[in-house]
Amino acid sequence: MSLKNHVILITGAAGGLGSTAALALAKVGAQVILLDKNLHKLEAIYDKILADGGVEPIMYPFDLAGATENDYEELAQRIDEKYGVLHGLLHSAVEFHSFTPLIQHGTKEWGHTLNVNLNAPFLLTRVLLPVMQKANHASIVFTSDSSARLAPAYSGAYGISKVAMEGLAHVLAEELESVGKIRVNILIPSPIDSPLRKRAYPAEDKSKLPTMTSLEPIYEYLFSEDSVGITGRTIDAHTIKSNFKV
Repeated sequence: MSLKNHVILITGAAGGLGSTAALALAKVGAQVILLDKNLHKLEAIYDKILADGGVEPIMYPFDLAGATENDYEELAQRIDEKYGVLHGLLHSAVEFHSFTPLIQHGTKEWGHTLNVNLNAPFLLTRVLLPVMQKANHASIVFTSDSSARLAPAYSGAYGISKVAMEGLAHVLAEELESVGKIRVNILIPSPIDSPLRKRAYPAEDKSKLPTMTSLEPIYEYLFSEDSVGITGRTIDAHTIKSNFKV
């Protein structure tokens, strides 16, 4: 599967799943734009991609929570000027503090979580849609969470933001479906041995969980021509191989 000449932006590229996706997509020829606020970790992923023989990526330090609307517009303009097109957008950045009863939820923590998990995906998608519409086919993937997407007790702003984000993705998928150029899907990694999982469930035996690298073929599939026509889906990583023949 080749993604040569595909330009793909990844948020949270210095995180566990974001870096996994970046490494996988660059390895099959994609020009990945690494977006994250942690410059040190971005540099580490940049070096790892080159060491693995991937296409040299672009680093773009960016604070999703603190960025202004002008910052988002400038990002879209730079991508348009440099590449003239964007083929993929992976929303992988995430904010999670802890499982907390709503009555104890701090206002600052609430706002910060919603900014990263919901407002940022909306703003980034909105400013990048005109650039993505220049591609013959483009893919937007939102990352959800099997343990929070139904907003169980104590999931707080994290769970609520995931429910709202899935709503955003479904609305967007329906609005873009008639044009047929941009597909929009939700990926649920399911329980996986990731840094976020370690913070959320520290006592869990992670040796029984799939590794993050098990997601590599799924990322490749969702951003390749093989998934053209697949849109508006909520895709569980544990079942995608049988359902979509990855």
